[in-house]
Amino acid sequence: MEKVCKMFQIISQKKITEDIFSLWIEVGDMVKDIRPGQFVSVYCGDDSRLLPRPISICEVAKATKAIRLVYRVVGEGTKELSMMKAEEEVKMILPLGNGYTLKEDKAILIAGGIGIPPMLQLAKELKKVEKTVVLGFKDSQTFLLNEFSFIPKTKVIIATEDGSVGIKGNVLDAIREEGVEGDVIYSCGPTPMLRAVKAYAQEKGIEAQISLEERMACGIGACLACVCQSKEVDHHSNVHNKRVCKDGPVFNAQEVEL
Repeated sequence: MEKVCKMFQIISQKKITEDIFSLWIEVGDMVKDIRPGQFVSVYCGDDSRLLPRPISICEVAKATKAIRLVYRVVGEGTKELSMMKAEEEVKMILPLGNGYTLKEDKAILIAGGIGIPPMLQLAKELKKVEKTVVLGFKDSQTFLLNEFSFIPKTKVIIATEDGSVGIKGNVLDAIREEGVEGDVIYSCGPTPMLRAVKAYAQEKGIEAQISLEERMACGIGACLACVCQSKEVDHHSNVHNKRVCKDGPVFNAQEVEL
């Protein structure tokens, strides 16, 4: 589907943890073509902050023609976004990037931190598939757990670094402790976690699709600010690079170096 850059109306905004916000935005008929794992680029109202902020799409509501963004406030741009209210308008480009390729195999969904939101729509679209969702948090400031628990054929496992909720440790610790098995892995989160997921998938001999978190500038593949190392030569740059915003953010784990 062709990308659109324009003003969109906010339906609602809610603070769900100390620094995590949930934002519903009406996007019209574009909603029907959005895939799990894609993202939007959100512009600030302050002209001094020229570059848009990439935010993954957490959920899609076709009935109301809306998308949900669940994001963390990390700087002035996202702080400004968090102060916006219903009926205000925000400028965005969407839909951006390539999403996950859905399989009919038993699945393991692995996510950490702000990599958790895009897993929600993915889990919903894998409704006929047996799946285990493994979520990693730093502490008891968890989010989206109720939403995952209502998805059919879904088992949810939680890991926290401090052991305050669920299993103490990281997502791989939880997977091994619970004896989680599957035929394909979908994952999103910080690079160290994705590196461990890639190694685990190689160890088990199963496919892993990973969504990379990189700093982006243009969001459309023109500026090469968000490249990652790849095994194959990229036809655009003629080097061993992939543009995360354009070629990804979802890649087969074996395609990229972490």
